[in-house]
Amino acid sequence: MKIETSIALSEELLLTIDDLLQPPITRSDFVEKALWVFITQMRDDYRHAHDLAIINAHADALNEEALDVLAYQVAL
Repeated sequence: MKIETSIALSEELLLTIDDLLQPPITRSDFVEKALWVFITQMRDDYRHAHDLAIINAHADALNEEALDVLAYQVAL
């Protein structure tokens, strides 16, 4: 369901959007798609930062385990 709203955008941004529009895409369609792409990227960035924080919190233990596994390797 679409809900009509009003936002203020710079003239430069609107001109740029208009230059990129390919019929039958409307400004509203363009802005909605751009916002979904941006929101998806923000969510991904948050998840990646969260995952990295978990990995970093356990880095010492993970590195020790990796060194232990490498000790069992034999030279070929």
